[in-house]
Amino acid sequence: MTIPSELAASCHKTPERSVWLDRLPDLVREMENRWALTPDGVLGGEEPTCSFVAPVLLPDGTEAVLKIAMPHMEGEDEIPGLCFWSGEPTVRLLAADDELGALLLERCRPGTTLRSRPERDQDVIISGLLKRLWRLPSPPHRFRSLSTLLEHWRSETLTQIDHWPDAGLVEEGLHFLKQLAATTSEIVLLATDLHAGNVLKAEREPWLVIDPKPFLGDPAYDATQHLFNCLSRVQSDPGGTMQRFADLLGVEHERVRLWTFARAAAGPRDNWKNSPRWALARAIAP
Repeated sequence: MTIPSELAASCHKTPERSVWLDRLPDLVREMENRWALTPDGVLGGEEPTCSFVAPVLLPDGTEAVLKIAMPHMEGEDEIPGLCFWSGEPTVRLLAADDELGALLLERCRPGTTLRSRPERDQDVIISGLLKRLWRLPSPPHRFRSLSTLLEHWRSETLTQIDHWPDAGLVEEGLHFLKQLAATTSEIVLLATDLHAGNVLKAEREPWLVIDPKPFLGDPAYDATQHLFNCLSRVQSDPGGTMQRFADLLGVEHERVRLWTFARAAAGPRDNWKNSPRWALARAIAP
């Protein structure tokens, strides 16, 4: 097996992930034996940074994907999320081992990402997918509040205080991360990481969602990841781009703007000085 270079780089950032990376070949063999899987070449498309994924065949010849996720706070509830959404509009979960972070997933054909489409088309498709995902699970469930994720990010950003280029802007962003989470009037199960790279062309439906990171919170928050993945367009026309996407989603434009500002100003990052999000944060600051 070949371990993607970006996955290896992500794992080397913490001791826990480095240990997981050393165990990965044994985990792959264990799951192939348990589920009687046959390796089936390599997947095309984007190189994963937080998991090992490989195409496999089930004993009856069905095409599937084996995914083993590295230890990752944001993605801890992917398995219950896929169970909750049950293929509408995500890939279907065929089997899983929650303790090991191992998933056997429906394989998309042809599997090309939504990045192949123009960004304004992406707006329409992603907004439609998000509105289908936004449901509220009945208790009991294990899903965490969005504020849990934001507090995790806040703690990480505070440890990087010596690298902040503009302390006032970061502090304002941290303020809005907390305030927005506390003032939402609607709570649904969010994908939190839905962008064109996590939407695949499929046969069962035109497009299916992969790699959700579910948290309960404000629907307007879920606009942010797609907007960050269209950064040049958002920077050239921040008001118009965010207004259009908010309208497609049926959420309040001002909350989309503030969530986008908060993440651009105060989200943790590897390189604060050269972060391309600074210009956007300044352009849309309250």
